[in-house]
Formats: sequence, C-alpha cells, structure tokens
Amino acid sequence: MSDIVLDRAAAPRPTPKPGIMDIAPYVPGKSKIDGVEHPLKLSANENILGSSPAAREAFSTAFDQLQMYPDGRTTALREALAAKYGLEPERLLFGCGSDEIFQLLNQTFLEPGDNIVQGEFGFGAYAIGARACQAEVRMAREPNYRVDVDELLKLIDARTRIVFVANPANPTGTWNSAEEIRRLHAALPPSVVLCLDGAYAEFCHDPAYEDGMSMVREFDNVVVTRTFSKLHGLAALRVGWAYMPEEMADAIDRIRLPFNVNIPAQLAAVAALADDEFQERSLALVDQWRPWLTQQLGGLGLEPLPSAANFVLVGFPTAPGKTAREADAFLSARGLIVRYVAGYGLPNHLRITIGLEEHNRAIVEALQDFMKGEPA
Repeated sequence: MSDIVLDRAAAPRPTPKPGIMDIAPYVPGKSKIDGVEHPLKLSANENILGSSPAAREAFSTAFDQLQMYPDGRTTALREALAAKYGLEPERLLFGCGSDEIFQLLNQTFLEPGDNIVQGEFGFGAYAIGARACQAEVRMAREPNYRVDVDELLKLIDARTRIVFVANPANPTGTWNSAEEIRRLHAALPPSVVLCLDGAYAEFCHDPAYEDGMSMVREFDNVVVTRTFSKLHGLAALRVGWAYMPEEMADAIDRIRLPFNVNIPAQLAAVAALADDEFQERSLALVDQWRPWLTQQLGGLGLEPLPSAANFVLVGFPTAPGKTAREADAFLSARGLIVRYVAGYGLPNHLRITIGLEEHNRAIVEALQDFMKGEPA
C-alpha cells in the first residue's frame, strides 16, 4: 500500500484522491449584470432564435410523464438520428450534453499516468475529465489560433490514449480541413482515440471541411461528438450524442448512467431534428451576420479571427484603455454580455455570439464608442 493511500486512510476526514483539488473548476460566462434587468446575452453561443416551435410543443407533452423513468436506450432519438444522417443505430451513444460523453471517454480509456493531447485553447471539459482520472493533460501550441497537426503529434507518446480536436474550435472559431484531420489520424497509433468534437459542425460550409462521420466507418479509433445545444437551441435540456465504433460504444455504455437523457429532452430533440425550416433559418442568420460582424470589428482596428462557428473571437490592443478586459466592462455597462476568455489562455480576446441584426449593430456601435474613448 502506497504512502498516499496510507495517508488518506489515516486522515481525520474523507480525502479526495490525488489531483482532484488541483483541478480548476469550469467557470461559465456571466449571464447577469448587476442593475440591468434584461441584459443582452451574447456570451454562450446560444441560438439567438430560441428553439424550434416543434421542439417546444414536444417538450410540453412531457408533463404527464414526469413520474416515469426515461427510455435508457434513447430509442426514438437513436432511430431519428440514424435515419436522418444514415448512421448505424448501434454506433450511437447519448449523453447529458456532449460534456458527459467526453467524461465517459476519459473514464473508459484513461488510467493514472496516461495522457490526453489537445490544443492549447481547447474546451476545458476535456482536461477536467482527464485530470479526474489522474491522467496528464498535454496542450499543443496553436499558432495563428488554429489546431496544428504537427504540434499535436509532437506530444504523442506510448501513454497517449485520447486526442481531442474541436472542429470548428471553441473559443477560436477556427477549423481544420479534412486533409489535416486525416493526416493527424494517419500518424496516430491505432490504440489512440481521435475524438472530433463537432459542436459547431453545422456552421462550417467550406468544401474542404469534413465532419468525420465517414472516418468512424473507416477506422476503429475515431469518435465524432455532436450536440443539440447550438444549432437546435436546446442548451437547457443537455442532449449530446456521439457516433463511434460499435465496440467502443459497448464499452462506454457499461459505465454510462442508465437514465442520463431525460424524457422532455428526448422528445424535444426528436422534434428539433425534424424541423428543417428552423435549422435553415438559424444557419442563414449566422451566414448573413458572421461576415458582417467580422468586417465591422476589423474596421474598428480590432482583430477578429475568421470563424466557422456561430460566434466571432476578437482580439484587442494591450494598451491601457483599449484592452479586452476593459472592453468587456464597457459592454456590460451598456447591458451587453460577451465572453471574456482569459480562462482559455486568451486574455486579450472577447468571444461574441452572433445575434439578431439589432444585437450585432449594438455591439459594433458600443465597441466603436469604446475605441474612441467615449464613456459607457
């Protein structure tokens, strides 16, 4: 028995295992402003159009089922996704948001001393789950704010078990081509899981982009995750799903909580999936206003990154009076909530969700005043 185990056994109270208290908890973006009754929230990449009317109607039908356990196999949603995207139902896994799926991947494949590899600006949930398994988190440099295949590969060794790549990425909005992702996969040992987080996949329309679904069919070590939180506007209901090799799904299913997707969530997700008109309107809004917002922010002397998601990450000067932190406070004073992303290692940037026309114009007008030195 190790000294660590002996020390925990002799402790005067239950003691977390090594590493737990070293984990920085996830901190979401702010959603309220003191003194402002109805602020405009553009900090969480939520669908500004809300959610599908069909999904809301389906959600309301769950009132008479609140005493019942959910379908543990998520059968109706499983069949709907399989039919819509031409997927094999047995390869699908569902979670309380895609966050839970990342956690389950870590729990299934990581032992103490193993490691995961991700980009330096990658989503915080990957690392939290890995550290909870006493695994090492390796952060690859992201030159030009993009995941770099060669930088990832430099960190792979015999103890690497999972490589996480968000494509498009959050919080940067940048993306990697099919050629890059396939080159990464080809260089990985077959024992390493390549997890492609596609939370924003629907917003990327470039012909060079590939969502990874076909790679799951081709290879035994690729997982693609998706969510109903962004395009479908069901963030409150926490519905994530993954497409993966059947053997992997079978292994993960053994530790998945049995009723992890509730009845209202399952009903709403099935309805949302069928509402093509709402999805088209949501995509059209982003396609129209994302380039406009990018161009306008650049015209103010700021540095917006080209984005393939439903948000824009914008860089600010480091000179006093012009910083991202000060801009965040200025916008808050005007009732506008965006995401200050210092916690992602980006202290000079703000992430701004694409809103309605009046929202986008309000952001630009406020930042124009900020850059001029006007009072909030």
